[in-house]
Amino acid sequence: MSRIESRFAALREEGRVGLVTYLTAGDPDSDTSLRLFAGLAAAGADLIEIGMPFSDPMADGPVIQEAGQRALKQGMNLRGTLALASELRRADEATPIVLMGYYNPIYRYGPGTFSHDAVAAGIDGVIVVDLPPEEDGELATPARDAGLDLIRLATPTSDDHRLPLIVERASGFLYYVAIAGITGTRSADSADVVTAVARLRRFTRLPIAVGFGIRTPEQAAQVACAADAAVVGTALVQRLALNLDPDGRAKPGLVDAVLADVRALATGVREARR
Repeated sequence: MSRIESRFAALREEGRVGLVTYLTAGDPDSDTSLRLFAGLAAAGADLIEIGMPFSDPMADGPVIQEAGQRALKQGMNLRGTLALASELRRADEATPIVLMGYYNPIYRYGPGTFSHDAVAAGIDGVIVVDLPPEEDGELATPARDAGLDLIRLATPTSDDHRLPLIVERASGFLYYVAIAGITGTRSADSADVVTAVARLRRFTRLPIAVGFGIRTPEQAAQVACAADAAVVGTALVQRLALNLDPDGRAKPGLVDAVLADVRALATGVREARR
């Protein structure tokens, strides 16, 4: 059983919903980024998403775009992201780690080499937001062979004809994008999420995580009533950005401020009732 499967099995056993947290690798600098990621599990994150910085993140709103630019300016790249994940895995053998980003860096790295190196670094899955299932065979095969979960995305526009293709060969969990558009621009509607998740469950037995448009503990709790996990990214990256000095350097309280938000989100999710 993979770490992702084990974590969702444990969540079911505990009768609760998971919290998935997203931050960008190398933002605002490598040392601070590692301290942030290293503190997430103790603050209440059940799964950790590491954003792979990319120069043209078309699905991301301004907050995460700026995080990627900060990381790139510090020299972060895919190889550095894998190294960061490896450091995190050495300190934490249990928490699932998922990479999220765009296909171009993976393509340039080499899908087969990437899959092998990701698993060697202790990474459990990958989400590629700009790689539809019709075109992901170049990555799907080596990922499956290496034991790397390929986590696919469903959206509000994924109809009953398309969903079977999306869930075919998907593994780990299904990521439901709760709003149409880029990250961090609108809030998810809890009633719509409940309806959408119920429909998705007709097509897959994979756990369903809901992301995009979840910013507060209250919103996370509402989503948690229907889903298996709530994903929060923009709100945490925004908290990070608010704790930078005018030169973009981390203020002394940055890590504590971000982890305090994670604790509040974890409390909201844990108090949710199915």
